[in-house]
Amino acid sequence: MSNIENCIIIGSGPAGWSAAIYAARANLRPLLFEGAMTEENRVMGRFPMGQLAQTTEVENYAGFPSGKLKEFLTSAIDPSRQYMFPPVEEHPHAVTGPELMELMRQQATNFGTRVITDDVVSVDFSKQPLVLNTSENGTYEARTVIIATGASANYLGLPSEEKFRNRGVSACAVCDGALPRFRNKPLVVVGGGDSAVEEASYLTKYASKVYLLLRRGEMRASKIMQGRALSNPKIELVKFSVVDEVLGDEADPRVGVTGVRIKNVQTNNTSLLEATGMFLAIGHTPNTKFLGGQVETREHGYIAWKQSYRTITSVPGVFAAGDVADDYYRQAITSSGTGCMAALDAERFLASAGFH
Repeated sequence: MSNIENCIIIGSGPAGWSAAIYAARANLRPLLFEGAMTEENRVMGRFPMGQLAQTTEVENYAGFPSGKLKEFLTSAIDPSRQYMFPPVEEHPHAVTGPELMELMRQQATNFGTRVITDDVVSVDFSKQPLVLNTSENGTYEARTVIIATGASANYLGLPSEEKFRNRGVSACAVCDGALPRFRNKPLVVVGGGDSAVEEASYLTKYASKVYLLLRRGEMRASKIMQGRALSNPKIELVKFSVVDEVLGDEADPRVGVTGVRIKNVQTNNTSLLEATGMFLAIGHTPNTKFLGGQVETREHGYIAWKQSYRTITSVPGVFAAGDVADDYYRQAITSSGTGCMAALDAERFLASAGFH
């Protein structure tokens, strides 16, 4: 059994690193588990550094305008970590996801955050100190825990979908919709709920046309959202249809997706939709399985915040930040904000208990 830690952070996306920066500057000496480099984590989108590590340009995170960032990046980040960078000399649009995560990681470690590349696989939150069991490094105890494990976007599971992920296949229109590859081109959105209509509506600002792919003959979205889709001349409903295969140029990453082959579920006939992108809007699954139901969750498994404007959970000393608790905004910048909040909440909890 290890010594009792003041603060353990689980997760290495924007929420986790922001929490680590604030906790480290408060002299809590945080310990952060960034996740393991396993094939399961890769497939499920749970690799270290979060979902942003699997994206390209991040144009909507404040503080990184377009321009030449290479000199700054190479001077700020330890050379041993620069293997994550894409092989480009300039950044014509914005910082990339891997670069932004490496900058956050470097900032957290600069202030003394200790990082372990491992998964927390189970916990015991029944009493203080809180107990965490890891896959490779044994058991740890902590007075406070910040859960920042995010949520994994739901994908269809097609090999071709995985092949073109981040090369035209995405699960976040707000994150990726403005990228040059999608501008003035036809796109496909998969899903029929409110989120799908929101994604499709957002994408019409950039795309020439958006096909909204519906398995059923109608949308599951609320009436007001259905009206929004039906009244938008750029959105075309494709009913009783599912994705059969994602098509594209595998050799040239600049091309990526060129079309989506769809299948009519009533006739089994297939047809081709020419498109440069496919956006999945079939929900997210919060990464909370390892908690074993010990923290109260809301509908669809998102951790419940028990007090307005606080990251407090149902367990004293346990806080939640980022997409593991936020099923509404799901943005890097909002995740960073709640990471900051969680660290401040943890610090105040420790102070009230006489440990800080």
